[in-house]
Amino acid sequence: MEKSDLKQKYVNERIVESNGCNAYDGKVVWSPVKSLWITSMYFIAIVGGILTFSISAFLIFLASTAVTLCLGHSLGMHRRLIHQSYQCPKWLEYCLVHFGVIVGLAGPKGMMHTHDMRDWAQRQNKCHDYFGHQQPFFIDAIWQLHCDLELKSPPKFIPEESFTNDRVYQWMEKTWMWQQLPWALLFFYWGGIAWVVWGICVRVAVSVTGHWLIGYFAHNEGDRDWHVEGASVQGYNIRFAALITMGESWHNNHHAFPGSALLGIEKNQVDPGWWVLRVLEKLGFVWNLKLPEDLPGRIELKNINFLETKSHSNEKSAIAKIPGLPDEI
Repeated sequence: MEKSDLKQKYVNERIVESNGCNAYDGKVVWSPVKSLWITSMYFIAIVGGILTFSISAFLIFLASTAVTLCLGHSLGMHRRLIHQSYQCPKWLEYCLVHFGVIVGLAGPKGMMHTHDMRDWAQRQNKCHDYFGHQQPFFIDAIWQLHCDLELKSPPKFIPEESFTNDRVYQWMEKTWMWQQLPWALLFFYWGGIAWVVWGICVRVAVSVTGHWLIGYFAHNEGDRDWHVEGASVQGYNIRFAALITMGESWHNNHHAFPGSALLGIEKNQVDPGWWVLRVLEKLGFVWNLKLPEDLPGRIELKNINFLETKSHSNEKSAIAKIPGLPDEI
C-alpha cells in the first residue's frame, strides 16, 4: 500500500476528548509554586550571579546548560518521553529524562501534560491565547512564567500505564525541584558557591526564560514550509536559534511531523540534537530513529510551497522537499 493511501488526521492518544470540551473557554490564574520557583531563581541569578562571577563559573553555566537542554529537554523529555521518536534502554531513558527535569520547567508528568494540552489546543479551530502565545510580549511572559490556564471544559489527560505505573517517574515527579540538590552539592564541592549560583540558578533562570521565548516567537513569526489545515495556531521555524536550542526551534517542522526524531529536516537546517542521536545510534545506545517519511500521512498537512506554486500554474515545478515525501502529506 502506498503512503498516500494511509492518510489520517494526527491524534494524540493521551488526550481524550468528551462532548462539550473546548480549548478556549477558561481563565488564567496565578500559580504560586511556579511563580515563586522562577522568581527565586531570577533573584539568586541576578544578585548572586553578579557577586560570584568568574570565568570558571561561567563555563560551568555554559556546559551544564548545553547538556541539560540537549540530552535532557530535547532528547529526553521531548523526542523520547513525549513523542517516542526513537528507542533506547530504560536506564538511558531515565538518565536523559532526569537531565530534562533539572532544566527546571517541571517533572516528567508535568512536562507531558503541559506539552500535550498545548499541542491539542493549537490543533483546534479555536484556542485560548494562553495556548497560542497570542497576547503581547510582556503579558505572555507573565502568563507563561507565573500563571496557569484553567479550562472550564478540558479534555482528559491519560498517560500510558507504563508511565503512570513507573516508580522512577513517580519519584521524579514528586521531587523534581529537589533534584537540583545533588548537582548543587557537587558544584559546591568542585567550585564553591559561585559554581552553585551559575550552574544551578543562572542556568535554570536562563533555560526557563529561553523556553518561553522560543515558544513565543515560534508561534508568531518566522519561516513556514508546512500548514496544518484547521489549526488555530501554526508553528514557525526560528532559524537563528537552531543551534542554541539543539534544533528545537524548527517548530514549523515539528508541527508538521511531531513524531520525527529529526527536527531540522532540510539539509541547511542544523539540528544538534539529531547529531547526538546519530552518534548514540552508531554506539548502539539508541535505535529505530523515526524520520518524517516513516510517519503516517496526515490529511490536514499541506506543503505551502506546493500550494503557492499550484495556485500560479497547473504544472508542478521543481520544489525542494524531503526525499521520498509527496507534495501533500
